[in-house]
Amino acid sequence: MRYALYFTPAASDGLTLAAARWLGRNAFNGASLVQPAVAGFEPPALASLTADPRRYGFHATLKAPFELAEGRNEADLVAEVARFAAAMESFEIPEVVVGRLGSFFALVPADECEPLQAFAGEVVRRFEDFRGPLSSADIARRKPDELSSEERQNLVQWGYPYVFDTFRFHMTLTGRVAASDAPAMEEALLRHFSEYHARPLAISGIALFREPSRGADFIVHSLFPLTGGTANRKIA
Repeated sequence: MRYALYFTPAASDGLTLAAARWLGRNAFNGASLVQPAVAGFEPPALASLTADPRRYGFHATLKAPFELAEGRNEADLVAEVARFAAAMESFEIPEVVVGRLGSFFALVPADECEPLQAFAGEVVRRFEDFRGPLSSADIARRKPDELSSEERQNLVQWGYPYVFDTFRFHMTLTGRVAASDAPAMEEALLRHFSEYHARPLAISGIALFREPSRGADFIVHSLFPLTGGTANRKIA
C-alpha cells in the first residue's frame, strides 16, 4: 500500500470531469471511460500516450507516493491531513495553461505563483514523518544519474527530486509524446481543455490518494477542503 498527497479539484468539478474523459479513467470512483476521438491519434495510440497519467489519476503532486513509516497507520495519516487542511486557507493560481514539459504535456501555471510554492513546500515538510524510506529499487526508478545534484539530494532527503526550489506544479495529461506528434497533441489538448486554458485555478483542497498494491491504479481516498479553520472531510 502506498499513499500520496495530491491536488485535484472536486469530483464534480468540470475540470475533473474533462480530465477523466481525456485520460479514460475517473480517479474518484475508478470508472473507466471512453476517451475522446482525437485527430491524428488512433484510439490505441491515445490510450498508450495517456497510460501513465491514467494510472495515477488526474492530479498535481504535492507529496509523492510513499509507504507508511514504521509505527504509522492510515488512520494517523487521515487525521493529520484533516488537521492540516483545516488550518490552511484556499488560494488561486492566477492562470494555468496547457504546456509542454520536456516531452509530455500538462496543465501548468503561466507564471510562478509564490503561494503555491509555499503551500507545496509545507506539505512536503509536514508529512515527512509519515514517509517510509525508499527502497533501492525506488531510487533507481528515479534515474539518479540523470538528476542534478540538488535533485539527488532531495530524493535522498525527501523521497522525491522535485521539491522546494525544484518543484514545478503540473497536472499531467500525457506521457512522452514524439516531437513529430507534439503539434497535433497540443492542438487536441487546447481544444479539449479550452474552458480551463488561460484561466485561474482554485487550490481549494488537498487529496489523499491510495495505491492498493504496487502497480495498481491510484484512487482518491479522501478530499479535504482547505477551510482555514473549519474541518470538513469528504470521503471519495
